[in-house]
Amino acid sequence: MATVSTPVLHYVHDPLCGWCYGAAPLLGAAQAVEGLAIVLHGGGMMSGANRQSVNDKLRRHVMAHDLRIAQATGQPFGQAYVDGLLRDAGAVFDSTPPTTAILAAQEIAGLGLDMLHLIQQAHYVLGQRVADAGVLAALAQQLGLDAGRFAESFGSLAGAATEQHIAHSRALLARVGGQGFPTLAIEHADGRMVPVELGNWLGRTEEWRDYLRRQLSTQAQVNAAHGAPVCGLDGCIV
Repeated sequence: MATVSTPVLHYVHDPLCGWCYGAAPLLGAAQAVEGLAIVLHGGGMMSGANRQSVNDKLRRHVMAHDLRIAQATGQPFGQAYVDGLLRDAGAVFDSTPPTTAILAAQEIAGLGLDMLHLIQQAHYVLGQRVADAGVLAALAQQLGLDAGRFAESFGSLAGAATEQHIAHSRALLARVGGQGFPTLAIEHADGRMVPVELGNWLGRTEEWRDYLRRQLSTQAQVNAAHGAPVCGLDGCIV
């Protein structure tokens, strides 16, 4: 990774990860922190061989987690999701298409995180099939993206490019010692990658925002102390 001058929040996520939906308010708060870059890394939790058709077993599994997520974070799970999508035997949970859509929104307008949030709302609140190209195209239009440009970007990023992104995301997950999704880590200017214990901040959006601002302030002090590398009038000091 390139050297950074201010902290970067790396977010290893999956659009079909319930705890990532639970963490959405924290990522929304991070967006409002001036000077903080957020880089998304889609991990493909339900991609390839892990994609699943909706059935009673899947419904029971996710609902047990959803209950805990709602209690811990206050995030809503809509009736259209609970009694609609989770009973839709024709639906398939596949992380790959929504991950491609997030990459396309980022490529076109830097709106990857906004697309992730819309996909999460569409899935967990509105009960929509977010693996369907038509649903993703509608969400892109909701973001204000040109339909033709989104379709072109989506097409170019589908397949090998998305698979490579997922592989890189999993490599980062291993590098920072993450156990799954979501995983957050702050990259500092000296290259340090510091994992963030997400459980400490769930439901504490204001404290989380203050924590991130302190990280920026600390980095600014380090940058000022070191100054820029320059040669003086009498020569260079090694």
